[in-house]
Amino acid sequence: MIKIEKLAGYMREKYRFGWMGCICIFSVCFQVQAQKAGIIHPGAAWPDQKGNPIQAHGGGIIKIGKNYYWYGEERRQGLDSNYRYVSCYSSADLVNWKFEGDVLQLSDPENLGRHWVLERPKVFYNRQTKKYVMYFHLDDARYKLARVGIAVSNTATGNFKYVKSFRPLGHESRDIGQFIDDDGAAYLVFEDRPNGFHIAKLSADYMDVERDMSLIPQHMEGGAIVHYKGLYYAIGSALTGWNPNPNKYAIAKKLEGPWSPFEDIAPPAVKTYGAQSTMLLKITGSKTTTVLFMGDQWKPKAQWDSRYLWMPLEIGNGKLWLPEPRSFSLNVKTGEAVLQKDRE
Repeated sequence: MIKIEKLAGYMREKYRFGWMGCICIFSVCFQVQAQKAGIIHPGAAWPDQKGNPIQAHGGGIIKIGKNYYWYGEERRQGLDSNYRYVSCYSSADLVNWKFEGDVLQLSDPENLGRHWVLERPKVFYNRQTKKYVMYFHLDDARYKLARVGIAVSNTATGNFKYVKSFRPLGHESRDIGQFIDDDGAAYLVFEDRPNGFHIAKLSADYMDVERDMSLIPQHMEGGAIVHYKGLYYAIGSALTGWNPNPNKYAIAKKLEGPWSPFEDIAPPAVKTYGAQSTMLLKITGSKTTTVLFMGDQWKPKAQWDSRYLWMPLEIGNGKLWLPEPRSFSLNVKTGEAVLQKDRE
């Protein structure tokens, strides 16, 4: 504590910070030290390796070799409003992330007008074509276009080049999710406002949607799927805009269904602890398999400060539950996630 007080005094004297400024600095330092210890703090500020807040909102993660790549909406302050940006971060442990840059910087691709929308980017790696294929929700300001956009890169860290947009299988598409099955097959999850929740298989080159595997007649967004011990679990959130709601899940033995009725993943009153689902990430290690719930805690008036709620799920035998958020350690080699003890 003495060292901290000396550092605070030095910082205030040299840089004329107030105590609140010092506290902010120490908070960032604490988070960085926690990351080095392999600990994730759900809902807390999450700095990258340079100490800057991670900007990967509504994102998705793929693993290539020993590295994970996290893509998401870049929402930092000061961006050129004529462009939309997708960021990329890399990590070997899912805790400490290196900023690889904005791998897509896109101006209005189809004359959509002011306040056009690029949301929820998801990247798939095609092992046949050796291309990285990015899908995202592309729309105008009124959300009437309802299409997916595609951009392609030769490397995981870009730059991605815009190719086209379309409505998958002729259906409206807004929020999208990604799912890669254990056999490597790739699927797009998309919300079709007139009909429901689609799970659709991508074409061999990932440049199109090949066929509908399932249409779940439930109006949900933030779709996420995981295949765990012989069952498929699908999660989605209700259509409440930026406001959180009780996310729900259903199960099926096959992607084609039939799917069970949807049930709550957490007590309804907590509204998924203020988060909205974006992905279910399965980590298979030498000792066990952990499924992480990845959610966004949106701050619509300060989107650059929106947070991430990641938590190990209680899952198995057709049941899924999101525990109350607590800090946890994660070991991607063994697959173990261990909740931290509460401070005394």
